[in-house]
Amino acid sequence: MSDRPSKALYLQLHLLVILLASTAVLGRMITLSAPALVWWRTALAAPVALLLVGVVFRRRVLPPGAQLVKVLGIGMIVGLHWMCFFGAIRIANISICLAGMATISFFTAFTEPLMERRRIRRVEVWLGLLVLLGIVLVAGFEQGRLLGLGVALLGAMLAAVFPVFNQHMVRQEGMDPLVMVGWEMVGACFVCVIGLRVFDGPGAYTALFQLRGLDWLWLLLLAWVCTVFAHAFHIHLLRHLSAYTGNLAMNCEPVYGITAAALLFGEHQVLHPGFYVGAATIVIANILHPLLLHRAHRRRIRYAQGGPKPR
Repeated sequence: MSDRPSKALYLQLHLLVILLASTAVLGRMITLSAPALVWWRTALAAPVALLLVGVVFRRRVLPPGAQLVKVLGIGMIVGLHWMCFFGAIRIANISICLAGMATISFFTAFTEPLMERRRIRRVEVWLGLLVLLGIVLVAGFEQGRLLGLGVALLGAMLAAVFPVFNQHMVRQEGMDPLVMVGWEMVGACFVCVIGLRVFDGPGAYTALFQLRGLDWLWLLLLAWVCTVFAHAFHIHLLRHLSAYTGNLAMNCEPVYGITAAALLFGEHQVLHPGFYVGAATIVIANILHPLLLHRAHRRRIRYAQGGPKPR
């Protein structure tokens, strides 16, 4: 893999990031509640993902019992994360949601060392403080949307947990990523059934099927294009690109999403200019994160080859 991908691969990667950012736009357009939206997303995505694995790629669909339980559990965390994501959009707006979700790298800087039993990197602590500054700025200028920001931050915290578990399942237990996606959607769908009752009340299951307008079309795009296709395409790209390049591009997702929210829904008209200072601070920290880690990694390689000791 090369850290300098071809222009075509780099363009495909950023188109994927734009596709992922569009999930927030679709979430705004769909009229269902957050638990109902996620239920439809996962219920539509799970059979397609598993069918893709079994029929198209001819791989084993059903993993061993212990692995299946673990993956279903991870899927439940994914479901909770998505309910927070779309819930934050409902409570506040796309821009507030994505500003909160952009703190995933900050939480990952602490969850990953804890789960992998390694020391926290000093550079990640400094970047985490920069992210906290961004959160304070966003919260200070958008005080009327603090609940939405809080839900988004909870979603970011959950999103910092399940990728670490996924990484363990792929690297240590050798699970097929596409198989994992299918069964994680099943786990997410299950937790949404509970979420419907808890958050939407007794009539939730009836309201689940009360789609309006083009809800059915947006749900199909969300489930099949933005979930199954996007994940499969991401795996394909990571076979040709370094994880560093992929992470750097993925950190641009809030920029694309907030821009889309401004163009399509005019959210820039209801947000204080100070919000963008805070959001930009969080995004800059996200972009600096892989750059600085990559630089430190190269210094360690040079030191191992007889170069000067890294500072």
